[in-house]
Amino acid sequence: MSFKETLKAQTHNIRDYGMYIAFVLIVIFFTIATKGLFISSRNIGNLVNATSYIAVLAVGMTLVIVIRHIDLSVGYLAGTLGAVAAIALKYWQLPVFATIPLVLALGILAGLVTGFLVAQMKIPAFVATLAGWLFYRGTLQLVTRSTGTIIIENDIFNALGNGFIPDLPNKILPGIHIVTLLLGLLVIILYITSEISNRKKTQAYNFEVLPMNMFILKLVGISIIIGGITWVLAGYQGLSWAAVVLVIVVLIYSYITSKTVVGRHIYAVGGNPEAAELNGISVKKITYLVFGSMGMLTALAGILYASWLRSATTIAGQGMEFDAIAAAFVGGVAVAGGVGKVTGSILGALVMASLTNGMNLLGWDISVQYIVRALVLVGAVIFDVTTRKSGK
Repeated sequence: MSFKETLKAQTHNIRDYGMYIAFVLIVIFFTIATKGLFISSRNIGNLVNATSYIAVLAVGMTLVIVIRHIDLSVGYLAGTLGAVAAIALKYWQLPVFATIPLVLALGILAGLVTGFLVAQMKIPAFVATLAGWLFYRGTLQLVTRSTGTIIIENDIFNALGNGFIPDLPNKILPGIHIVTLLLGLLVIILYITSEISNRKKTQAYNFEVLPMNMFILKLVGISIIIGGITWVLAGYQGLSWAAVVLVIVVLIYSYITSKTVVGRHIYAVGGNPEAAELNGISVKKITYLVFGSMGMLTALAGILYASWLRSATTIAGQGMEFDAIAAAFVGGVAVAGGVGKVTGSILGALVMASLTNGMNLLGWDISVQYIVRALVLVGAVIFDVTTRKSGK
């Protein structure tokens, strides 16, 4: 391999795994600064629960940005749909198993309306979703005006945001959630086997792959991160239902984006819409699909958020859209579209949530926190742009 090829490969590695390194450094810094409080089982468990709804939004936002659009409406839409769930449970007396599909269907409908404005009416997504931001903010205030904060008393619904998966009888490791450990081990095994399989397929097509030493280092490093998080969670109450929902979403969307024709079409549209259209890919259909998906995930995020708070409020969802966009960009989604991974957006959500949580534990002023988060976001985008230029 020539020097130029080696440099290009290393640039690619840095671009793909730089955020993993940054995440580890953030964890180490706050662990030392808080004298271990940051990685306590209780704090990590609460952090995962509080991050779940933003991470779900970030998954949908990743695909929206990949196809070169943006969605500013998702915060208040999530708040509005969470309020609909609360009203359905408390005032309409609907069961949970009817409420959740209803809210998800409304989310899909809202996403398709946005898709119609963007794909059919040719309204820029920024303008269309800004209008949605205003519309859903007004709608949320209207539906909660007469009731104010709506307290949700349904235990099954509230368990989604606050409950934990049950455990097996355990006399060998008292105080440790065995089921969580087993699930963590399963995730590591699935991750390793999937990476090995992908490497073999990539080599079969004579595409470039990581050198073996870098590949092994990657497997070991990410497995240690997964194992560490699993062990910490197992020391508290185990894996929460919110985390389970998030894992299911990530697995489904990772499969769709990496293994299906639809996934390839999404990235083709993001890479070059005109070329995709010439190759028989319907840009309109992909736009409808991505925004409909965004609406569904927004509804799910609204459900998780309302469940976590055990209530719906007049300001629910405020700022969620910016957290989701930041998580996507920090996680490696290209500003110009066409590039980005679902797993990267989850990492981005964890990075931003870890920063906020760590700074809160240290008692940093909220104004300083906003400045730090802004610098991290700008730094991530600059890092992405410069590494892509140097990788060409």
